[in-house]
Amino acid sequence: MDYEHKAKVVAECLLSYKRDESGWKVCKKSNDVVVSWRPSSEFPGNVYKGEGVVSGNLEKVWECLKPVPNGLRVKWDSNVKRFELLEQITEDISICRTVTPSAAMGIIAPRDFVDVILVKQYEDGTISSNATNVCHPSCPPQSGYVRGFNHRCGCICVPISGEPNKTQVFTFFQTDLGGLLPRTVVDSFFPSSMAEFYSNLAKTVKSLKDL
Repeated sequence: MDYEHKAKVVAECLLSYKRDESGWKVCKKSNDVVVSWRPSSEFPGNVYKGEGVVSGNLEKVWECLKPVPNGLRVKWDSNVKRFELLEQITEDISICRTVTPSAAMGIIAPRDFVDVILVKQYEDGTISSNATNVCHPSCPPQSGYVRGFNHRCGCICVPISGEPNKTQVFTFFQTDLGGLLPRTVVDSFFPSSMAEFYSNLAKTVKSLKDL
């Protein structure tokens, strides 16, 4: 499998999601974050977009988000229980396994996901994490976990001109959770989960010492 090509396509796709304002329907809104959705073109579900401004410079925010084993993400993100590096393809591209805990009061069982992840930096300072599902020989489905599939998803951290201590964060999720979950459970889980994601991220960034 051409992991590099697949990862680079995701990065282009997420930028197009960010630019294209058409078709998004707001499903959750607070002072800090707006969560929208539209039908996915990749699987029979939805793609969800989160957009919010986090108080903290881009370095701090990225430190909390970057997809690395033993990073901060597993400490604050309630949907990430474990993060394992399976293979480092290039300096910026890796194959990783993410383990998630049970959710929705136990209705959603623990899951695992195997993704190729590209970390990309842009000239304006923007940093993104771009992921999509892949198969990897070292990580077949395992007992005790439902194998889920992340379609093109990730986070984009954008510096805000004139406000160095604030960072705009876009998140995109389009996940096939696998198993026989009722559609209503899935559709109610993602918007509230993403709002919690932003809340926990903001608290963690605020707790960090200056980087």
